[in-house]
Amino acid sequence: MPEFPILDNHLHLQPGGRNVDAIRDFQKAGGTHAILCHMPYKGTTIKSGQDFGKQYEITLDLAEKCRKNTDVRVYVMLGPYPGHVPWLWDELGSEKTREAMITGLEIAVKLVEEGKALGIGEIGRPHFPVSDEVWQCSNDILKHGMELAKEVGCTVQLHTESAGPEVWKELAEFADEVGLPREKVVKHYSGPEILESENYDLFPSVLASKKNVTEALEKGTRFFMETDYLDDPRRPGAVMAPTTVPKRTLAMIQNGLMDVEAAIEIHKVNPERIYDVEIEF
Repeated sequence: MPEFPILDNHLHLQPGGRNVDAIRDFQKAGGTHAILCHMPYKGTTIKSGQDFGKQYEITLDLAEKCRKNTDVRVYVMLGPYPGHVPWLWDELGSEKTREAMITGLEIAVKLVEEGKALGIGEIGRPHFPVSDEVWQCSNDILKHGMELAKEVGCTVQLHTESAGPEVWKELAEFADEVGLPREKVVKHYSGPEILESENYDLFPSVLASKKNVTEALEKGTRFFMETDYLDDPRRPGAVMAPTTVPKRTLAMIQNGLMDVEAAIEIHKVNPERIYDVEIEF
């Protein structure tokens, strides 16, 4: 086992998935810490903002089950998934959709203040085409989430379309508008664009393919590693298997592509600074 922590910065678990067993596999592969991000769950529906609170309880319960049954330190990010805006639009209308999403953010922030969640996420905007009206509403909700994060001093994890320079720049400007430090904005599902000159000082969470991590390491250690594991029985191992981050980290050290100092920066120093949390090991 490694003599340093290994963190998966963004994964999901589902009640009908492998959940605890997936985290056991993560631990066996060398993983020590994980950030469990809220997601929409099959069999649950959102009719009003209060329904997000019921869904958040599922995420919190999954995290607690993993803590009780493994040695992995599981942190939680909570927030209304941005796909809900177009999903709810036709059923609830524009104003009730906006109200539901804002209430979902406010419930998430309350749970952050209570110490039950590390931050707000994943929030953002749809990664698929939507109408201009839905897009503007999504951006307004995203900025409100950033504003709430600024008020309570926490980090946000963003879900957006693929990030080219114009996307990074726009998201950074959103953070500036509300006074949230850019580094407190973590872009989930990032490629190897880890330099401040590439991502406008936002913090990248790099999908942990060998290619992505190798290219990122050529530039430095200012990034997280993630799998975006979905725990979907219909698609085992999607997006990446829960064992990927520890296996990738240890294999790259063994092969001389990463040194221990770099691993400590990625898996301990960075999360302690960005999330203001102690990564004990």
